[in-house]
Amino acid sequence: MQTKVTPYGNTTKTKKEEVEEMFDNIAHRYDFLNRLLSLGIDRSWRKKAVAYIGEIKPKQILDVASGTGDFAFDALRIQPEKVIGYDISDGMLKYGREKAQKMGVSNIVEFVKGDSEKILFEDNKFDAITVGFGVRNFEYLEDGLSEIYRVLKPGGRLAILEISLPTNTFVRFFYDIYFSHILPFVGRIFSRDVRAYTYLPESVKAFPQGLAFVQILNTTGFKNVEWKALTLGTCALYTAEKHEAS
Repeated sequence: MQTKVTPYGNTTKTKKEEVEEMFDNIAHRYDFLNRLLSLGIDRSWRKKAVAYIGEIKPKQILDVASGTGDFAFDALRIQPEKVIGYDISDGMLKYGREKAQKMGVSNIVEFVKGDSEKILFEDNKFDAITVGFGVRNFEYLEDGLSEIYRVLKPGGRLAILEISLPTNTFVRFFYDIYFSHILPFVGRIFSRDVRAYTYLPESVKAFPQGLAFVQILNTTGFKNVEWKALTLGTCALYTAEKHEAS
C-alpha cells in the first residue's frame, strides 16, 4: 500500500488541497527551478515520451497534472489538433496560459483547471495522455489512473514520466545527497515555499517504483505496459495502451 506523504502534513487539509496550495506557492519560480534542479535533462525525458505517443499520430492529447505546460508544449512537435493542459493549480495554469499566448499557440494548447481524480471530460475522448511528474501527487493513485483510462480512447496511448530511485548503489549515494540536501537548499533560496522541496524527495521514496507501478497500471486495465529507466535510473518512463473496443 502506498504511504501517503503530503506537502505540509496538515491534518485539517486533504493531500489534494495541500498539493494545490504548494504549486500555487511555487508557480512563479517553477520553470526556473525545474531547469536548474534537473540540469535541463527533463527535456530529453519528455522527448522520449512524446515520441512514443507520436507513433499513433494523436489528434487530441490530454496532459494531466500539466503545471505550466512543458509536456503540452513539447507535444506540439507531433502536430496534434488540440492539447489540453489539465491541472489543479490556478497559479501554474496562469503561467501556462501566458506561455501559450507568447508562443502564439493558444488556439491549439488550452489550459483547464480540474481534479485529476475526477477528470472533467467524457469517456474515450483523447487519443493520447501524458503525465509528467504528477502521478505521485495524486491523493488516490488508482482513482486517478482509472480516470485517465476512462477518458483515453480505445487503442490510445499513455506516457507517464516520474522521478525514480536509482538501483545502483554508487549512483544512489550521490543521488540521495543531491535530493535530500542540495535540492531543498536551492529550493529554499529561490522559492517562497521551503517545504515544497523537501516534500519532493519524500514523495518519490513513497511512490511505487518500476514493476510495482507497472502492476498497478495493469490492474487498472491498461495493456502493453512497459517501463524504462532513464539517466542512470533517476527517472522512469512508463508506457501503456488502452484495450481496443470489442
